[in-house]
Amino acid sequence: MAEVSEVLMSVLSTIRVPRPGDRVHKDECALSFSSPESEGGLYVCMNSFLGFGSQYVDRHHTRSGQRAYLHISRTRKAPKEDEENSGSGDPPKKKPTRLAIGIEGGFNVEQEQYEEEVKVVLFPDRQEVTSDDLATMPDLVRERVSLAMAGLMSADSVSHALQVQQWDGEVRAESRHAIELKQLDNGTKIPPSGWRCEVCDLQENLWMNLSDGRVFCGRRYFDGSGGNNHALLHFQQTGHPLAVKLGTITPDGADVYSYDEDDMVLDPKLPEHLSHFGIDMMTMEKTERTMTELEIAVNQRVGEWEVIQESGATLRPLSGPGLTGMKNLGNSCYLNSVMQVLFTVPDFQSKYVSNIDKIFGEAPSDPTQDFKTQVAKLGYGLLSGEYSKPAPDPGEGSEPSSEPRGDQVGIAARMFKALVGRGHSEFSTNRQQDAQEFLLHFINMVERNCRSGVNPSEAFRFLVEERIVCQQSQKAKYTQRVDYILQLPVPMDQATNTEELQEAERRREEADSSGAPPPALVRACIPFTACMAALSEPETLTDFWSSAAQAKTTATKTTRFASFPDHMVIQVKKFTFGQDWVPKKLDVSIDVPDTLDLTALRGTGQQPGEELLPEVAPPPLMTPDVEVKGILGSHGNEEDDSLYSPLLSPVLDDSTVSQLCEMGFPLEACRKAVYYTGNTGIDAAMNWVMGHMDDPDFSAPMVLPGTSSAPGTTPTESVSEEHLATIVSMGFSRDQATRALRATSNVLERAVDWIFSHLDDLESMEVSEGGRSAAESEGSREPPPGPKVRDGPGKYELFAFISHMGTSTMCGHYVCHIKKDQQWVIFNDQKVCASEKPPKDLGYLYFYRRVTE
Repeated sequence: MAEVSEVLMSVLSTIRVPRPGDRVHKDECALSFSSPESEGGLYVCMNSFLGFGSQYVDRHHTRSGQRAYLHISRTRKAPKEDEENSGSGDPPKKKPTRLAIGIEGGFNVEQEQYEEEVKVVLFPDRQEVTSDDLATMPDLVRERVSLAMAGLMSADSVSHALQVQQWDGEVRAESRHAIELKQLDNGTKIPPSGWRCEVCDLQENLWMNLSDGRVFCGRRYFDGSGGNNHALLHFQQTGHPLAVKLGTITPDGADVYSYDEDDMVLDPKLPEHLSHFGIDMMTMEKTERTMTELEIAVNQRVGEWEVIQESGATLRPLSGPGLTGMKNLGNSCYLNSVMQVLFTVPDFQSKYVSNIDKIFGEAPSDPTQDFKTQVAKLGYGLLSGEYSKPAPDPGEGSEPSSEPRGDQVGIAARMFKALVGRGHSEFSTNRQQDAQEFLLHFINMVERNCRSGVNPSEAFRFLVEERIVCQQSQKAKYTQRVDYILQLPVPMDQATNTEELQEAERRREEADSSGAPPPALVRACIPFTACMAALSEPETLTDFWSSAAQAKTTATKTTRFASFPDHMVIQVKKFTFGQDWVPKKLDVSIDVPDTLDLTALRGTGQQPGEELLPEVAPPPLMTPDVEVKGILGSHGNEEDDSLYSPLLSPVLDDSTVSQLCEMGFPLEACRKAVYYTGNTGIDAAMNWVMGHMDDPDFSAPMVLPGTSSAPGTTPTESVSEEHLATIVSMGFSRDQATRALRATSNVLERAVDWIFSHLDDLESMEVSEGGRSAAESEGSREPPPGPKVRDGPGKYELFAFISHMGTSTMCGHYVCHIKKDQQWVIFNDQKVCASEKPPKDLGYLYFYRRVTE
């Protein structure tokens, strides 16, 4: 022990006690998915606080020279039998109370208990020092090492700190109307029961307005159930913003909706507001389901949950290379599904997994912050099979299930999720997200980090040709843009079961009038051929500015492929807006084919004898916020790498701007919406408007990235120190961060995009790819002459699809099916099983690969 004491004394100066702000990685290895629960435990460097599994700790010791590591290992305890157990050996399942997965109140929450062992290990000889050993050592050694051990164990890990910052989307904000709400002294008193809508006599889904005490029915739900919108009409007539759902009032609270804020909210003065109308909150009992419970019930009644997850069948669990489950980190199923599919694509496998030794060998001192390292770590974790093992047996005291569970140990991609979501207003949270939006976000990150060398996102990149013909002059205009996803429209009027749908609507109306429960839903059946026809048919532009006629006239726009990618991604446009601009999901079944021939949709370019419209367009605008959209019209210059990202150059579509303005939105907001969605049409622009209405600069004059500031500001305008610190933490200099923020009106997300898209403009500034300088990045940065796209035959075969369950992309659950060796496999987070009936007709994102003849 004296020898160990001497070694500890020699390395004492390198042993640190964690300070506030230090990043402590004690839950996950920086280079693998080893954790304290894994075989061999986790070694935490007592200087850098990076964690390493037993297979990588020697590498870190050799490269860094650090010798002292805190070794943490945990073994799973057998669960205690629940007091309320019915005797079956399985604890009673709690009914879900919120639309979330992997968090308390959500679906499938499992709490596990562990026994923990902690000791210091000294390298290279792996000498072990326990707390008891420290008691026999000199005071200086004992005190310093004990303080470091205690500090490490008590410090919040990075993953835990992120969980504290994140939320799941069900947390409600306090209404801005609640504190100063004016309540009318009209003598209204609400009885404890017997409520009816004042207009239609409906006796359920009733809402009392907190300003005047009037009681009306709620909104009609997407499936036809619910109310008749009378509470909403009352708000539109009076402007009284808040209403409480009668039947949900308990001493713990109630459902409160703000019609003005269009969201469920918190009312901190609810007891006082209810008392005004004679309601004693402390004596009320719940008699109706909350909005969250109704949402869950609707999801289950629709039947998507059972069908998509193949709940009715006993599925055979699978394991091995390429068959690794992913733990749900709290509504992270959208990320899990997308990454499972991406690492089925050979380009991503060869870029990140085949070169993993080289990537790890070149990783910076903090690999947790390096994009390439973390993507390679995830890819290897999914493909190697090392983590594709059955989940531990529930333990003693439980009877074995007669059905295979299918659960795996799997991998928890906490470090990856934190890195790809950092600085993003949506993906940095624990809320559910749109899988299509995450796919584009991740492709953007790949583009930024593969500025030279092999770029796996090229597998999806293709050119779209748009041909616009002025109907007055018959002259044409051709533009091309880069895209990664084909958005497929859903023509609801082409349903093949129209009579059945009409009969279901009749039965629903009868149930509404009689107060009976709503009938089972009937899903619209839309032919895939009808969707393709809607995609290819010409679009009429009624407000087109013709440079030939020098006036507004009518034009037709036809969209075709200018190239066919190796892998085609198709998004079914199930999510849309109703006439009242309320988002809704189309409940449809589409007979998506296993093979697809798009040859007929290839563009032909200018036709013989066809005249082109004169080019009188204004100077092109850059679109750094949407790197996967744009119009090829300007090829930039030597200082402009926009085509390489590819950041292409669109011109604002005046007709779309006009349509948005006619809806009542500010002109500058409308211009930004068209600008940041790359002229992709009214739907995309409207989505942008709805998602940015709360931005502080929503209606401020648009400032182009890289240009001077908005009117009234100066180049010395101060920028947010918090935003500066965030960008600097990514490896950029303070000058670079300042320039990016000033170029983007001090908006963090846009500044991050801007700085990655203008690396060549930042002269003599060392810019990192995950922490490395420009000189160390792959090859030279000479931009190619244009956007690099692959091309070939337009014939494809289906190899994967991602399905969504729920009424909105912001809630529910995602599952993916992938074809492996001619066998369909379902990846449902940690469950990986052979698919018996892959629900191909209910998918949201479809992935096809080119058929090579």
